[in-house]
Amino acid sequence: MAQTVNAAVERAAAAGVAWRATPASERALVLERVADALLEHAGELWPAADAETHLGEVRLRGEIARTASQFRLFAGVLRDGGHVEAVIDHADPRATPPRPDVRRMNHPIGVVAVFSASNFPFAFSVAGGDTVSALAAGCPVVVKAHEGHPRTSDLTAAVVRQALPDPDLLGLVHGFDAGAPLVRHPLVTAVGFTGSQAGGRAVQALINDRPDPIPFYGELGSVNPVVVLPSADPSAVASGFAASLTLGVGQFCTNPGLVFVPEGSGFEQAIGAAVAATTGGVMLTAKIRDGYLHGVERLAKRAGPGTGVAVLASGGPGAGQDAVTPRVFAADLEAFADGLPELAEECFGPAAIIVKYQDSSDLPAVLRRLPGSLTATVHAADPEEARGIVPVLQRLAGRLIWNGWPTGVAVCWAMHHGGPWPASTTPAHTSVGAASIRRWLAPVAYQDWPPGLLPCELRDGNPLGVPQRVDGRPRA
Repeated sequence: MAQTVNAAVERAAAAGVAWRATPASERALVLERVADALLEHAGELWPAADAETHLGEVRLRGEIARTASQFRLFAGVLRDGGHVEAVIDHADPRATPPRPDVRRMNHPIGVVAVFSASNFPFAFSVAGGDTVSALAAGCPVVVKAHEGHPRTSDLTAAVVRQALPDPDLLGLVHGFDAGAPLVRHPLVTAVGFTGSQAGGRAVQALINDRPDPIPFYGELGSVNPVVVLPSADPSAVASGFAASLTLGVGQFCTNPGLVFVPEGSGFEQAIGAAVAATTGGVMLTAKIRDGYLHGVERLAKRAGPGTGVAVLASGGPGAGQDAVTPRVFAADLEAFADGLPELAEECFGPAAIIVKYQDSSDLPAVLRRLPGSLTATVHAADPEEARGIVPVLQRLAGRLIWNGWPTGVAVCWAMHHGGPWPASTTPAHTSVGAASIRRWLAPVAYQDWPPGLLPCELRDGNPLGVPQRVDGRPRA
């Protein structure tokens, strides 16, 4: 296995030399060709993914389209040029001390290792956001395929490679044993990971053992709290929550796992009825199913008379011999707080806890004790009700949602898909959206450099027309 990984990384590094030197405008055209290829081959990609994941044609065709849109987004990012963050400070002998001519921009970091996710066989896998953002940055990529969809991974890699100028820019390795040699390889300069907290800790441990530790960008787990305030509509909250909870059998990193509702206002009853009307389904892998069942069992053991925790509702199992049922629990705010941190652990799948509170002023103290999340949501008709909660949520999650639901992450310039630990290992960075390219770039400053040797992005006259900041002022 180590030899296979070594060969893939070395080929990627060799191919990366020319790719790094390819102008951004040409890289943009390549990304668009990849997007076209993915859509052209959707008819063969989705059946392979469905056979391995049971996600269905509609979901998988939509995910292929989303994956293609990610490539098109980054083509636009490259044409914009702002990602290089070109800064020019001309020499100033009158400054104290005298200032030399200093110019700075971002450059690709090198070979990027990517660990595919289980729950998105396209959008967070071989051709997913980590891969496209790294390629856009000018970095070659070696992907460790997820064991839940190996054939889909092979087919996707073949489609992407046919659109690349050098197929070795995208390496692909299989098997659990490939992870360690990939992370340890001396030519690998950064790692992108979407998976469990245990898996992320294992990758971090491997990085820490390297003689040269490298950046690790991991998305590890999230309970995505939802705060329902008294002015919200119980019926709308209940139906929206049930749909979000059970979407894709709950196998989303943005699944709403905690919902805080005012006690005695009808929210608990409405949510219970909505969840009871839902059905579950077959989960992506036996390992994920077993993890879900263990998590539900853990919560069920906390329920009982006098505990302040109870089973609120269960849905139907849906089709399939191994289908799971949605499960929702209810807890008083005091009992929930006493059960922390265990009661706030992610249960990956269609499970959640409804936490009942008497007064919204009691919420901030409990919210501050929650683990970091990718999202936090507020439901209210009166924005003033949320004023005291917003400062807490801003420190808790990377994306704040108003009167919506967290499942579904828009692929756009403004998106931030990250958050404090354990939502991600680096809350300043995102794995979705235009800003995700920053993970695979490193700045270099040029002091008193000959003009003819400067990168075009840093030259006076701005021949490429990229956004520049010159002597402290932005210039287009």
